[in-house]
Amino acid sequence: MATEEERKRKRPLVDFSDDDDEDEEVQPRKKTVAKADMARSCPYLDTINRQYLDFDFEKLCSVSLSHLNVYACLVCGKYFQGRGKSSFAYTHSVQMSHHVYINLNTLEFYCLPDNYQIIDASLEDIKYVLRPTFQQEQISLLDTSSKVSRALDSTTYQPGIQGLNNIKHNDYMNVLFHAFAHVQPLRNYFLSEDSYSHIKPKSGDRLFTLVQRLGEVFRKLWNPLNFKSHVSPHEMCQAVVLASKKKFQITKQGETVEFMTWLLHSLHQGLGGSAKENTSVVSNTFQGSMNVHSRKLPMTDNPDELKKLMQEEEYKTTTQKVPFFFLTLDLPAPPLFKDEFDANFIPQIPLLDLLSKFDGTQEKEYKSYKDIRMKRFEVTKLPPYLILVIKRFTKNNFFIEKNHTIVNFPIGDLDMAEFLSSDPAVQDAHPHTKYSLCANIVHDGDPGAGKGTYRVQLLHKGAKQWFELQDLHVTNLLPQMITLAEAYIQIWELDTTSEE
Repeated sequence: MATEEERKRKRPLVDFSDDDDEDEEVQPRKKTVAKADMARSCPYLDTINRQYLDFDFEKLCSVSLSHLNVYACLVCGKYFQGRGKSSFAYTHSVQMSHHVYINLNTLEFYCLPDNYQIIDASLEDIKYVLRPTFQQEQISLLDTSSKVSRALDSTTYQPGIQGLNNIKHNDYMNVLFHAFAHVQPLRNYFLSEDSYSHIKPKSGDRLFTLVQRLGEVFRKLWNPLNFKSHVSPHEMCQAVVLASKKKFQITKQGETVEFMTWLLHSLHQGLGGSAKENTSVVSNTFQGSMNVHSRKLPMTDNPDELKKLMQEEEYKTTTQKVPFFFLTLDLPAPPLFKDEFDANFIPQIPLLDLLSKFDGTQEKEYKSYKDIRMKRFEVTKLPPYLILVIKRFTKNNFFIEKNHTIVNFPIGDLDMAEFLSSDPAVQDAHPHTKYSLCANIVHDGDPGAGKGTYRVQLLHKGAKQWFELQDLHVTNLLPQMITLAEAYIQIWELDTTSEE
């Protein structure tokens, strides 16, 4: 049996009583409170320089070029990786005495090198500029609000009408980003991230990244609380380069119609769309359909042989239903000679004359390496937003020629009724056939891809004002001036409020 002295020797050196347990619980609680107090009273918040903050560029560390765990210095605006003692952000904070940082992914603020989180309501505007969000109530008011916003440099801008940086040669992309940002169903869809958050992309899905980046551009263009009055589409352009496998680049001028065709189909696929109708917001907004009546021409001038061939099955007229995202309009050939005053004459033509291609009666010859066919077209379904492409460029063996013919068109009340199929079912499905112009893309300068410049003319519904945008340049525009330009791509909105 152990003596009292032996029992004392076996006792632990520290005796954990209930009182001591309470003290141990209180101690970390005091530390937590002290840390929270420090977070809410950071002495370096006044060093933040919002003038230097630009979150439009790719979220990469400026030293390691890594996209993992990247922080932005809120004093100089540069991006650095990590915040541990061996990280680039920590080193920058010590060397430059720049102490306030934001995690570009979690949107949490930290003070370095002390490494404590900052919680302060005055920083919410930085969060919103980095990642703007829109509620459905806000979105529903965009087309009725004419409120002007003010940037940090005291310049004013209209949300939705902000210049886009031309990084080098991406103006052919910028005009489309602007135009699509004013197509109401497309804009409303992309302003709310919840619209496509349910889509589960495959690993490394570059098309879904394209979807996300376009949503970011739209939200920045419509952000009423931007620090500056322009937006850089750098990340969106990078996504385009990767998704197109460098077919469309920032460093080389591209062709807008070709880019638009690729972009519409890529967004449609990235959103899970299929060949069926109404499977994405893209097809819901832009997709129409037409009947294409086609007949093959015999390759003979012999009347008897011609008559015999016309009875064969392959030379009979066939009809195929074809979906479309846009209609291509053919301009008549420009005059070859100068007028009587020895000046170049620029012809004009009404838009309705160009649209007669789709009235179901006019035939046009189409040559291919296999055969020659005569085709005529009739529209069977009108989309909510109709895209018209005026074909200004023709290629031959030597060069690309641009047709400068001016197209005369109305700003509103473009009636597509006469181009619809006479099928009663088609007629009944279209109680509204009148369209109003909402975007007009213009090509200026030399012909062909890789040359010339692009600008876009937009209607801001809330302000009831037309604007012209060319990269960073934004100007007010009189409606009468729109028809004087060499229109290239037009977007028309179906008017469902007018009485037919």
